[in-house]
Amino acid sequence: MGIQCGFGLQNGNASRILEDFGAKVHELSWFWLVAPLTGMLVQPLIGYFSDKTWTFLGRRKPYFLVGTLLCCVAIVLLPNSAAWFAGKSALLFGAVFLALMDASINVAMEPFRALVADNLNDKQRTLGFSIQTFLIGIGAVLGSWLPWMMTNVFNVSNSAPKGMVADNVVYSFYIGAAFFLGCILVTVLFAKEYDPETYAKYHGENPQSESAGLSEIFRDFAKMPKAMLQLGLVQFFSWFGLFCMWVYTTKGIAENAFGLPVGISEYDGAQKIAFGKAGDWVGILFGIYNGISAIYALILPAIVRKIGRKQTHAFSLVCGGVGLISMFFITDPDMLVYSMIGVGMAWASILAMPYAILAGSIPAGKMGIYMGIFNFFITIPQIVSALLAGPMVSFLFDNQAIYALATAGFMLLLAAVSMIYVNDGKLIKVK
Repeated sequence: MGIQCGFGLQNGNASRILEDFGAKVHELSWFWLVAPLTGMLVQPLIGYFSDKTWTFLGRRKPYFLVGTLLCCVAIVLLPNSAAWFAGKSALLFGAVFLALMDASINVAMEPFRALVADNLNDKQRTLGFSIQTFLIGIGAVLGSWLPWMMTNVFNVSNSAPKGMVADNVVYSFYIGAAFFLGCILVTVLFAKEYDPETYAKYHGENPQSESAGLSEIFRDFAKMPKAMLQLGLVQFFSWFGLFCMWVYTTKGIAENAFGLPVGISEYDGAQKIAFGKAGDWVGILFGIYNGISAIYALILPAIVRKIGRKQTHAFSLVCGGVGLISMFFITDPDMLVYSMIGVGMAWASILAMPYAILAGSIPAGKMGIYMGIFNFFITIPQIVSALLAGPMVSFLFDNQAIYALATAGFMLLLAAVSMIYVNDGKLIKVK
């Protein structure tokens, strides 16, 4: 819940902050590129080392704590870059702090997925990951809504002088950092982990045995379960679309639903106020889809019992694709709330179903490393999206960001079709 409060702040406000620092619309995806790059490097390493770790805090919890402390520093620094640096330097350091924030979130988040799988058997994991998704939704709603709440409840300004970040965003990041830290401390102090001997008793494997060093990561990558490879195509289309959504929603809605001119990065006067309102409304919309995901996550186990995990995930992805495509046709900001229903259903399923399917085919002693390797199928599509989305918006879509949202919806539909090829069954363990 704490991690996703920080993630919600990042998703709803990073593009807005970078634009405040002078980023152009076609450059936004390139600045976001640092996030999946750091995730691709960090998560397999964290997964590997957390498998081999046992301390007085436990196996996974040391990584939660370190990742959280680093992320809280980045959350505080990111919106304040322009207070210490001017012009392009503010933009550069903003990108650096965004990279630090995302890398730290990865350090904290990856072991959480492994912890759920550590503590549950295969029949329990759909419910376990659904509960995790419910808590993710609650935290993300708070993070997404904080800027709007600062303005509409506490009367904090949502606009700022050129090159600066609005106070409502800055204060939201402070509150988010404090909430993030508080939640993680509760987890570190009170969450249960199995010691290596007890873990081996229940899972039949000791994750600390037979270490081959870092080369083990490459060996395990080459022997990845077939289900992981099959899910990779689904993940590619899903996360390509999600990345487009996070990067371009503020710009697309500002132009399509708030009437701002297309392709302009620097606003003055009334336009700047309108852009601030659009940014705050995007936070509300992101909070709504995360709220829907929290509710839908609790329903997922019942749907799975009726139609199975594959069909449940495919159905949810279709709903998300339709929701994103509908944003292209909606020019009334209030009506965009209905688009978020489908997006929230897809988001809940994306956070739960692939991991529930995957966990049953992963050797128990390698839960952390394989969850980290699986992150490749999240980061690679985001890297591809970051490299292609800018030129697409600039040259194919004539700087109209709303087309990027329609593309995101189409990608989720392709992800749904790709679920046909996934084998949802417990496979032979990889030794």
